[in-house]
Amino acid sequence: MTIAPNRSTSLPARRELSNKPRLSDRVFRGVATGGGLSSLVILGLIFIFLANQGYQVLKSEGFGFITGSNWLVVQDNAGITDLAASEFGIAAMLVGTLLCATIAVIIAIPISVLCALYLTFYAPQVIKRIMVALIDLMAAFPSILFGMWGFFVLMPHAEYWARLLHKYFGWLPFFKMDVDIFERSPFVAGVVLATMIIPIITSISREIFSQTPLDRIQAAYALGSTRWAMIKAVVIPYGRSGVVGGAMLGLGRAMGETVAVYTVLNLVYQINWQVLIGAGGNMASMILLKFGEAGPTEIQALMAAGLALFILTLIVNSIANIIVSKTGSKGR
Repeated sequence: MTIAPNRSTSLPARRELSNKPRLSDRVFRGVATGGGLSSLVILGLIFIFLANQGYQVLKSEGFGFITGSNWLVVQDNAGITDLAASEFGIAAMLVGTLLCATIAVIIAIPISVLCALYLTFYAPQVIKRIMVALIDLMAAFPSILFGMWGFFVLMPHAEYWARLLHKYFGWLPFFKMDVDIFERSPFVAGVVLATMIIPIITSISREIFSQTPLDRIQAAYALGSTRWAMIKAVVIPYGRSGVVGGAMLGLGRAMGETVAVYTVLNLVYQINWQVLIGAGGNMASMILLKFGEAGPTEIQALMAAGLALFILTLIVNSIANIIVSKTGSKGR
């Protein structure tokens, strides 16, 4: 005689299905959303503050504030600035900022990509751990250390490289020299900035390259590809968007760098497209130089210059987002 099993006790209790998020998910979503919105609010407040402080100068100078290169402050006997007689223009500083940052990116991108590829696919584990730690440490160095290193160590060697560029490429307008002054030039500042942003671009590129799908790598090897052929066919197209994003992040830091550029660059209020001559400009360094001794009206002009740099950085980041979205869709 057999006893039928009790089905009511053997079956588990029925669970109620629900798409309602748990409390922890709602808390995390709220914290993440609040953090993102707070960043936008802070950026908006910075923009409003700079625009409010520099409105009078922008109104009086008009478009000449962007196209002019003179920075002249006229005061009466009482020390009050005459805004009608004063003249403020940041064209030379804008050109110098873009010139130094472009030199830095041109130098830094090839070195960073090659370093990232070496660390990801060629370096032994011991060397990889040491180099990754050093690169992360360099990314956290204060800019004043790079400036001092550039002034005392790099500048003599960079002067020799500048003379070589002038000797063999002097027929190009950028390397033409009217005055034999090679020190404290945009080229030296660009090399210092490149040294500063190489760790940033290398770290981002290495992370992207290490996330390349393993099945694609194995498929390339199965088809008979060498390691370098696999990198060209699989890794670089996959990580192209990450490299562009890292380069634009480095460009943003190079455009906003202050102390390092101020240490190795002569600030001259004249538009200079020659990268080897010892004269140039930088928006952030100009603000640092003038802010300590500026009066109320000149401080407003410096705030307007900061607003221009703020907008320029936003434009660069927007272009970077567009490039990353397009290259990412093609590379993957």
